[in-house]
Amino acid sequence: MELIINLSEQWLELRGERTERFPVSSARNGAGQAMGSEATPLGQHLVRARFGDGLPEGAVFSGRKFSGEICDAARVREHPQRDWVLTRILWLGGMEPGHNLGGDVDSFRRFIYIHGTPDSEPMGTPASHGCIRMRNADMIRVFDQVPVGAAVTITE
Repeated sequence: MELIINLSEQWLELRGERTERFPVSSARNGAGQAMGSEATPLGQHLVRARFGDGLPEGAVFSGRKFSGEICDAARVREHPQRDWVLTRILWLGGMEPGHNLGGDVDSFRRFIYIHGTPDSEPMGTPASHGCIRMRNADMIRVFDQVPVGAAVTITE
């Protein structure tokens, strides 16, 4: 099982028994490795941790913990500037020392996730703060097939 994320075309490809492609939204600040850049890091990663197994679609996370809230259109309208982390989280760790592992470029310490987002958020357009956002139903589909340790490649 392997994930390929293409930032220029804004898709995530799940490669396993068969290949599936999903639209995503990466960082509005483009590609970048530095801590605080709010950019999406490039290179070889792996899934270091998974959160949300069995939770309902739209489950709201705060600090990787289920807040007890379920996101709906009314909540999104009430909090239009909130950076929603919904449904499931795949927390990525870099594999390349000095590029996305260690120091100011460590993807894991930057809290780089693949996660669900409200369905009202655009896909195919960079809009996140560094993470890879997906539609909630797509996030569940990917999460259910991707174990801890799965390879993730992020390219431009």
